[in-house]
Amino acid sequence: MSTTAQTAPGTAAPSYYDLDEHEHPPGASTMLGFWLYLMSDCLIFAMLFAAYGVYGGSFAGGPGPKELFELPLVAVNTTMLLLSSITYGFAMLNADEKNKAATLRWLGVTGVFGAAFLAIELYEFSNLIHEGAGPWRSAFLSSFFTLVGTHGLHVTFGIIWLVTLMVQVARRGLEPANLRRLQCLSLFWHFLDVVWIGVFTFVYLLGVLR
Repeated sequence: MSTTAQTAPGTAAPSYYDLDEHEHPPGASTMLGFWLYLMSDCLIFAMLFAAYGVYGGSFAGGPGPKELFELPLVAVNTTMLLLSSITYGFAMLNADEKNKAATLRWLGVTGVFGAAFLAIELYEFSNLIHEGAGPWRSAFLSSFFTLVGTHGLHVTFGIIWLVTLMVQVARRGLEPANLRRLQCLSLFWHFLDVVWIGVFTFVYLLGVLR
């Protein structure tokens, strides 16, 4: 099917589309795709929060948040993740200044805080299971382990990604492609930070105060 209309000889045919392709900045498709991924992750966590909201009060005669949650320990865990978000910000500031050594140092500190967060979370899970409060005990615990465990898996993947990027930066420096990857991980890491604040408030804090 022709995209131009029939015209009289000697007259220019009207064009119904732009024949010149628009130039896109390097990495534009990468950032767009990553934003789409984050939106899909938002939907996943929204469903998990909704499930916890529905089943969070179904204890099946077993223990509830007041008996199980240790707010001081959870507060320490939250501090670890918040500090990791701050140190990643320092890493990005140094990356923008092309300071490779400082970028790697701050990324390493971020990884340590992230690993500490995971260690505390695994310690909490093991204690709950040891006390007989595993995910099979009640709908409340099933939804709790699913929500918090999914977030923990994201942090695990984030640490693996972080270590991979540290190797790439060490070998190839702060080239444009590595900077884009660092920016994507920055979005992912801060997204996990925001989700955890929701978990801490909605699951732990309100659960104990309920």
